[in-house]
Amino acid sequence: MIDTILLTAARICTFAQQRALTNASGFFFERAGRLFLVTSRHVMLDKPSRHFPDRLEIELHIDPDNMAGSTGFSIPLYREGKSLWRQGLDTAGDIDVALIEIDRYALPPSTVYRAFTPEHLPGPFDQVEVGSSLLVVGFPLGFHDTLHHMPVVRQAVIASSFGLRFKGEGYFLTDARTHRGTSGAPVVMRVPGHDPRRRDLPWMLLGIHSARLDVGTRDRKLDEALGLNSAWYADILMTLSAA
Repeated sequence: MIDTILLTAARICTFAQQRALTNASGFFFERAGRLFLVTSRHVMLDKPSRHFPDRLEIELHIDPDNMAGSTGFSIPLYREGKSLWRQGLDTAGDIDVALIEIDRYALPPSTVYRAFTPEHLPGPFDQVEVGSSLLVVGFPLGFHDTLHHMPVVRQAVIASSFGLRFKGEGYFLTDARTHRGTSGAPVVMRVPGHDPRRRDLPWMLLGIHSARLDVGTRDRKLDEALGLNSAWYADILMTLSAA
């Protein structure tokens, strides 16, 4: 038995033509029969670090009887000079979330994955309290099960009031040990009991991990890093995936 949550995540490698650039994390989101890859916007484009990829490559499982079977799947980021991904924007500025549609007919017929849906987003009656236990499912520093091509999970807790935009931004805080390469990972909370809305994926998708936070005045010799992270609210996906 494979934990279905592990099949939602995809290891992302960014490229400028044939030159490998960075590693990141992402996950699948499905809405109205359309399939998307979700990750951080800075994975697609990041001017401050001069990160300008023109395509992504993800690793897909292609044999339901053998998780060691995989193939690379390339996703172009531009067509005729125009970006193919969608990114968020609100009154506070850019949102560090982006998604790009995947042509599901181009996927190998035997591809094995799980996708979050709108039913996995928190509803009005779902309780999400500060201190709640979470998982961040991704590929820190590119680390993963290289035989079975599976991500790893890190434990986290909600470190700010869920539902309030921290400092007016569209994210909440998590307390977790994270690394580069985790950008774009899903931040999820286990759903107790059996909820038919979430079928064989009994998790709530709360956010998309973005980055570690730090205090500019921290004395790097005397003070440890905060260990806090920003996770953008996942409901932005409803806006980005709208037709």
